[in-house]
Amino acid sequence: MSDTSARATAPQRRKERQTDMMLYDHMDLRVSDLVKVRALYDAMLPAMGFPRLAEDGKNVNYYLEAEDRSQPFFGLMTDPQHRANGTRIAFRANSRDEVDRLAEVARAAGARSIEGPENYGGSPRYYAVFFEDADGNKLEICYRE
Repeated sequence: MSDTSARATAPQRRKERQTDMMLYDHMDLRVSDLVKVRALYDAMLPAMGFPRLAEDGKNVNYYLEAEDRSQPFFGLMTDPQHRANGTRIAFRANSRDEVDRLAEVARAAGARSIEGPENYGGSPRYYAVFFEDADGNKLEICYRE
């Protein structure tokens, strides 16, 4: 740690960590049947900025538009034994309008058990839509003010 970092206040150190650390490199979501869930992700992930695909018949990865494969990606991995559980993946939107737009994309692509979009948790600052893919994997698109 440098002298400057050692003298930094706690909020400054948190901000430094936030800018130096990537939230995730990739996500590998297990699905029991790729064909069953594919329509939702083929519609939703490109609408969220992940239009590039790499697939091998059992798995598919959705990459950012950039040609740089070191960028974060979202993968669907076939596991016939997979059973959905209580885990939820939440994607962050840039606005309420973006949540609304992506909720419509998900709805049109076959999302199930859709709740919202609306304010949640008693807060006008947390706006989200919750839904599931055809395998029962839980997803969310949210915006925080």
